[in-house]
Amino acid sequence: MASSKLHLPADDSVLLLVTHSNLSTFAADIRVSPQQTTVEALKDKLWRKTGTAVASMRLQLRDDTGAKVADLEDDAAPLAAYGPYNGYRIHVVDLDPSSLTSGGWLEDTSLVDKYKMSDEAYDKLDTNFRKFKEKMAPKNSASSQDDKQQSEKQMEELCSKIKVGDRCEVEPGAKRGTVKFVGKAEALGRGFWVGVQYDEPLGKHDGMVKGIRFFECPQGHGAIVRPEKVKVGDYPERDPFEEEEI
Repeated sequence: MASSKLHLPADDSVLLLVTHSNLSTFAADIRVSPQQTTVEALKDKLWRKTGTAVASMRLQLRDDTGAKVADLEDDAAPLAAYGPYNGYRIHVVDLDPSSLTSGGWLEDTSLVDKYKMSDEAYDKLDTNFRKFKEKMAPKNSASSQDDKQQSEKQMEELCSKIKVGDRCEVEPGAKRGTVKFVGKAEALGRGFWVGVQYDEPLGKHDGMVKGIRFFECPQGHGAIVRPEKVKVGDYPERDPFEEEEI
């Protein structure tokens, strides 16, 4: 069956894909004028793209399916003599077994020897990340410690205004209840905590958390929260019927 493709006029260029025998992931394209470009001139262009020396290069013209159309054996012949079409492929075969492209190391970095520095040599450097990290560690630790102390001091100040027996409202949700515990609870975390008995069963326990009894209240009415979530004041128990229509 005759090909439906037409040769381009002699003065027109074609766009060809370039592949390489040693570089499976390599792909490039090159635009040339088949009438004005010889095989030798094409090789000269391709060694700049592929790194394969002209003397070690054999070129194949392949169609857009990858099937070989011709070996470009005559260096003096114009590329037009082999009938290239747009989208055809120039496949570079590297004949040099010691070529830079052989062995796969240009694509597989695991084959490349990595420079490794011993810990002793690394420690002798005037500056390195390890020394920088060690230098910054005390500052970071001090800053972190300062932040924790500041946070704990703020919680203590808030707790100084909250007393057991105070009526309160807890956020989120504006849940009302009575303060039943104020103080530290290391089992729950650093800092100060406030235990609340809610008026309604909106809590999670009966005052016992992680096996420790902090206060007593009906099951499901107890909660222990951070002091910044608690507001004490005139918060009477809500009438469950006050918002109902009459």
